[in-house]
Amino acid sequence: MISRLFTGIAAVAFALFTTQTAQAQSAFSPAIIVNDRVVTYYEIEQRALLLAIMNTPGDVRKLAREQLIEDRLKLEAAEIAGITPSEDGIQAGIAEFAQRVNMPPEDMIKALAAEGVDEETMRAFTFSGLAWRGVIQTRFGSRVQITEEEIDRAIASNSGAGGIRVLLSEIVIPATPQTREQVTSLATQLSQIRSFADFENAARTYSGAPTKQDGGKIDWMSITNLPPQLRPLISALGPGEVTDPVQLPNAVAIFQMRGIEETGRRAPSYSAIDYAMLYIPGGRTPETLARAQEIRDTIDRCDDLYGLAKGQPAGTLVREAQAPGKIPRDIALELAKLDDNEVSTALTTANRQSLIFLMLCGRTAQLGEELSREDVAGALRQQRLQSFADSYLEQLRADAIIVEK
Repeated sequence: MISRLFTGIAAVAFALFTTQTAQAQSAFSPAIIVNDRVVTYYEIEQRALLLAIMNTPGDVRKLAREQLIEDRLKLEAAEIAGITPSEDGIQAGIAEFAQRVNMPPEDMIKALAAEGVDEETMRAFTFSGLAWRGVIQTRFGSRVQITEEEIDRAIASNSGAGGIRVLLSEIVIPATPQTREQVTSLATQLSQIRSFADFENAARTYSGAPTKQDGGKIDWMSITNLPPQLRPLISALGPGEVTDPVQLPNAVAIFQMRGIEETGRRAPSYSAIDYAMLYIPGGRTPETLARAQEIRDTIDRCDDLYGLAKGQPAGTLVREAQAPGKIPRDIALELAKLDDNEVSTALTTANRQSLIFLMLCGRTAQLGEELSREDVAGALRQQRLQSFADSYLEQLRADAIIVEK
């Protein structure tokens, strides 16, 4: 049940919200008016409660008000455009949300109701998102024209043609199945950052990666070192721009482009990445990190790890040689930062019980690797649509008459 997944926070939050509203206004009286469209105190309570159940960081009441203002703007735009999500679409959206918390939709609705969240609140939350998606597709879909040159550039970044290398910053926010939704929401907000200084501050505040101490900064790397799925997203960025949230097995990440250049020589693509993972029990603690440093100081290459793993339980050392697209994204991203025989200790196992001592053993070069042009165009198109959506919402808000009680 959701009450167990989210540690009972909802009951306390609901009692607090109800008490505050009772002292202020009737639950169904207007709290905010957006272009003559009313947001009631009850809706704010319900949205804040939903956000609290999702363990959303920050002031959930303030965030609820902001989201509901944006919802009214989105719904007004949808009404003007003649867009109304179908019942099948709403049910599919709710089912997708339920899948993220590993529950059947009916059970999730019942669990939310047990915590005080009405089914209509979940429907409204889903309805708004679907309506806005339809608005953006209708209004901007025809304006997003991905040129052959843009696709060629993205494919070149994958194949290594032109020797493209990038200078990135990262924010990697740890996530569990229970918190992934709110972490993704936070990452989406942070993806709106365009200032290098603001991104650095956000990395120091939210990132769980070792790079947080340096504001998320990563050294120059060949774009072909990155996982194939990420290359079109990265190559589409201009300086200061940030990717949409990237889902990793145990985290959600965003990346900011700080610089891009051609080296004048072709960088190879890779058919296989050879890497080793030594699992150190105890999770990510000062003690396990110290142990990892000891190991790092005593070995020179991956083969040396076999001696350390001798006599240890089966599975303590795992060595793989996989195609780049087959490597789990979180591991692939760490390997992208490494040269041969370098080590990362940024990752833990999914249950956080073991530190992963990750070592790059080598890369096997292969020229002529191809990407689907349709996949590249789709990734570039989605990035462009998101930019249009953000700008349009800012415009709607600037033109709106918003009265907050």
